[in-house]
Amino acid sequence: MRALGAAPPDLECWTLLAAPSPLAFWARRQAHETAIHRVDAEQAAGRAAPGNGVSFEPAFAADGVDELVMGFLARSIKRGNWAAPGGSLAIRADDGTAGGADWLIAGGQDAPGVSRSTGRADCEVTGPASELYLMLWNRGPADRLQVTGDPGILAAFGRALQITWS
Repeated sequence: MRALGAAPPDLECWTLLAAPSPLAFWARRQAHETAIHRVDAEQAAGRAAPGNGVSFEPAFAADGVDELVMGFLARSIKRGNWAAPGGSLAIRADDGTAGGADWLIAGGQDAPGVSRSTGRADCEVTGPASELYLMLWNRGPADRLQVTGDPGILAAFGRALQITWS
């Protein structure tokens, strides 16, 4: 974190996702990387079970979901290397102004795509942003969330989304 704090605001370097600046990209990326690996460490040490004992501020967690959907997933779709599940998925963080947000992932017969919006979906998953963040990054179960429609779409989404750096 010292390196990010000492970096000039006009820093120029490679990034793998769009961002207001390279410095903003790397600050966001490292914050979420650290958060998710903190969960890994706490679970490995027995201090937290998956989906129990770890939580994040709603705005931070919603940003982590946004990075996954609008960043990594959008990048995979653009590159043509995402095997879209057989239907659409709506994700709704219900934390109100602190972390409320909506994402819609088109799959199935529609052309794959993502948006920060609501709409009809074959499966909808709703809950606190922190629980969504952990579940979507495969660190927590879906059973603490409200899942309506076809739960197989949510399971297929988890299998289809593989984060790669290259």
